[in-house]
Amino acid sequence: MEMTDILSVPLKKTSEIDLVKPLKNLIALRFSTADNPENFNDAISELNKLRSLACVRAMDKNEAAIETVARYCDQLAALEGKIPAQDVQIPFKWKDAFDKGSLFSGKMSLTINSLSYERMCCLFNLAAFQSQVAAVQSQESDEGLKLAAKLLQSASGVFSYLKANVMGALQQEPTPDLNPEILATLSSLMLAEAQEIFVIKAISDKMKEAIIAKLASQCDEFYAETLKQMKHPTATSVWEKDWISKVTGKQFAYHAIAQYYQSRVCNGKKAIGEEIARLQDAIENFKAAQQRISEATAYQDYVNRAQKALTEAQKDNDFIYHERVPDVKILDPVGKAPLAKTLPIPERLGASFKDLFEGLTPVVVHQAMAAWDVRKTEIINVEVGRMREANQMLNGTLASLNLPAALEESAGESLPQSLKDKARAVRQSGGIDIIKELIGNLPSLLERNKEILDEAERLLNEERQSDDQLKAQFKERWSRTPSVKLTEAFTSNIAKYRQILANASNADNVVKGKFESHRRGIELLSRPEGELETAVPSASQSAADNSRSPAAAQLRLLMSQVNDLKSEREVLEHELKNATIDMKQQFLGALAQDGAINEPAVSVEKLGQVYGPLQKRIRESIDFQASLIQQIQTVNEDFVKDKSDGKGPSAREELLKELATAHDIHMEVQNNLQEGAKFYNDLTQLLLSFQSKISDFCFARKAEKEELLKDLTSSYAGNASSNAPPSEVPSYHATQAREAPARPPPPNFGTSAPTSSAPAAHLTTSPSPMAPQVVPGQTGPAPNHYLPYPIQPYGGMPMPMPMPMSYGYPSGGAPPNYDYANQAQYQQQQHQQSQQPQQQGAPGYPGYNAYPYPYYNPAYPYTPPRPY
Repeated sequence: MEMTDILSVPLKKTSEIDLVKPLKNLIALRFSTADNPENFNDAISELNKLRSLACVRAMDKNEAAIETVARYCDQLAALEGKIPAQDVQIPFKWKDAFDKGSLFSGKMSLTINSLSYERMCCLFNLAAFQSQVAAVQSQESDEGLKLAAKLLQSASGVFSYLKANVMGALQQEPTPDLNPEILATLSSLMLAEAQEIFVIKAISDKMKEAIIAKLASQCDEFYAETLKQMKHPTATSVWEKDWISKVTGKQFAYHAIAQYYQSRVCNGKKAIGEEIARLQDAIENFKAAQQRISEATAYQDYVNRAQKALTEAQKDNDFIYHERVPDVKILDPVGKAPLAKTLPIPERLGASFKDLFEGLTPVVVHQAMAAWDVRKTEIINVEVGRMREANQMLNGTLASLNLPAALEESAGESLPQSLKDKARAVRQSGGIDIIKELIGNLPSLLERNKEILDEAERLLNEERQSDDQLKAQFKERWSRTPSVKLTEAFTSNIAKYRQILANASNADNVVKGKFESHRRGIELLSRPEGELETAVPSASQSAADNSRSPAAAQLRLLMSQVNDLKSEREVLEHELKNATIDMKQQFLGALAQDGAINEPAVSVEKLGQVYGPLQKRIRESIDFQASLIQQIQTVNEDFVKDKSDGKGPSAREELLKELATAHDIHMEVQNNLQEGAKFYNDLTQLLLSFQSKISDFCFARKAEKEELLKDLTSSYAGNASSNAPPSEVPSYHATQAREAPARPPPPNFGTSAPTSSAPAAHLTTSPSPMAPQVVPGQTGPAPNHYLPYPIQPYGGMPMPMPMPMSYGYPSGGAPPNYDYANQAQYQQQQHQQSQQPQQQGAPGYPGYNAYPYPYYNPAYPYTPPRPY
């Protein structure tokens, strides 16, 4: 059979991109910690080289080149599952494969900051390259035909995969070559050409005429389906100018080949009339094929053979058989044998795969780890909060009874030992001065976070206003996605952050109010012991005698139990906070075994094993406290009755109660203020990360804007120049050639000035702390000092970020106060929860139940609650 012309798909074009710097920064920030630094510099450099080989440089059309492209696709697929999509801010620009461009405007292109988009484009090139390698194979050798058929079936599978997945990966309108309808047509074309190779192989191997006829008939059907898709109104403008005519010609040709070989079957059966009808139809279709492909000699050998066979058959029929020649339309259709298949793409496209980023934890594991941390932290916070709340209730009850100070009374001016201990603890912790200092720091910490948030909002507003102005100027020609749609999540999160800061400010005021109401007592406790004794009235002899009564002895025994109870709770709190579990290996094992991670099930089971026994001990401790307080109150009534004079509390007793309460308030307020300062500092880092994402988003939008403006202005310039009359050559050009003036020297920024490659200055060293840093020779803001890697337009974080203590409970999973010691209750509680609306708020930090902190939802990028 004659050599067939395989239609090969053109490649998409791209340019060199530096993957090294953004990936290094991304991995350093997202995956590295001080204790566990991650270094993938060699892997990143290898990936960068691989991209250059697979996507940019010209390659020979052979299997080695296909392997190079396949290896890069495999690395992208592996990396895509480990790096959060919204953290990749590398502008991958690819041109349309079929668009030829024009003189004044380049080829149609699309730039998206997405590894998924890069992989889709590389898969397109993989299939296109397979078709090109198939097209250059020798059709005269078995090896060449087998390889061509294999490559074309594989290419059909890749295009089919792209058709099903490209829109989900891009999340926006693609270039025409990546349109699902175009990809479906390309898949159909590759399948038809693979079937054509099988026809050629069958003819070369001199297989039976009936088999060849069926193979050719199937090829005819495949080309008919391809042609139907090509002629769709939305697709006709995409194809190469001669593709439709060639596909039409091939459909005619293989219909004719099927009829010719079926006529040979009829000849063997002496069905002369049917043979003549099929030969006539074959000749007619061969000639139609020659006209479509504009090549008179194409299929001429088949035309000659069919004509010769037709002449002989007509002669035999005229002299011997005298059969009626039926209309070809009423003949039974030729059977079909579809040997070519659309091959599904394998998990790994390359022959050998070694994950360059094997040590990088997959994203799903990071998400599971983050969700686990939220669950664990919430369990710790709730249980610690229950113990602290119980301690506050116990301390409040004892302070109202003037215990244990009333048991330590002695005649004279000596202070009770318990009060001395409390005063010493207050002084050692810094006294009233540390409280004043911590309260004084809160406004500046709050204002710093507000300034960062204001700067982030300013960047978004400026970018939106610029986009709106250009949209108004260019109308429908300004075709990029409006800023308002891309920044919805940013804007929503700014509002959430502002609410968080408002709640934090309210919490600050509550703490300040509590301090002011007990300021006098805290100030007295902060004085030296001698001054404190002078300030406290002396005890009477009767009070000293009463402290040695039987009721007093019983109270002392109960006070000893109170101290033991508090010590036990300190141990429980330490065990809660220091319980360590390597959940990373648990999640990696689940991922390897099942291919997915059921994080709630794994986390709930492990939380029950670790924290269930501790929860049980805490519950028993709180139950014991209730009975203990009842005993203390009963015995204290007898102790008070034993007082000789029966009078009400003295001034000394009232002051001792006030000082005991002041001690508890001092410790509580100091702890809350320290947690508040930590909260503000943690929030500052997260807001800087949030601002950096906005800054990088705006910088990427600026680059996209400049590129689009360049295309639009060049298009306008092209139209203007085509309509303008040719300009005359100035006369002085005809007389003499003049040299251009010397280039002026570059501006001198000084030896200490940063260059475009130098790191940005620290955020607080610029005249405006919130202003983005700009360095000479660089357009747009320099990368943030804290987060130097670029990040793509924000689409919502797929996993909760690491959080400080006291986060609100996330929706779903076991409730924070769930008793893991009774696992059998879990299913029933889960069912009851599913029948009720989700809780929209979390209880406040222990001791501040009237002031609930912000509710944490994992769908938000970060909604940290107030830690007090």
